[in-house]
Amino acid sequence: MSKTKNLFRRALLEAVDDGLLTLGESGRKAIYFHLQSLYSLKREDIPEHLEAFVESLRKIFGLGAEVIEKAVIKSLYNKLGLKYEEKENVSFLAYLKEAEQNAEREG
Repeated sequence: MSKTKNLFRRALLEAVDDGLLTLGESGRKAIYFHLQSLYSLKREDIPEHLEAFVESLRKIFGLGAEVIEKAVIKSLYNKLGLKYEEKENVSFLAYLKEAEQNAEREG
């Protein structure tokens, strides 16, 4: 794994931690527990299974998942030193892809 890819992966995991912390520490632990027990998705596997992560969040929270997604994106952009601009009709996965491409360009 390239150094840039590894840095992005680590920043993403930290951003997911931050985003889930909007639910409080016990809420974050509960979500990680549910992701693993219900969806077989471990925290450390999230970067390789982003679609499954998003799908799982949406199954758990419905439209409320968007609040967590936005918190994750804002945290990720901050960690990567990128400027976050909210755009209409841009998906969580599209924001992640954009952040990864910008990190690779700058890395």
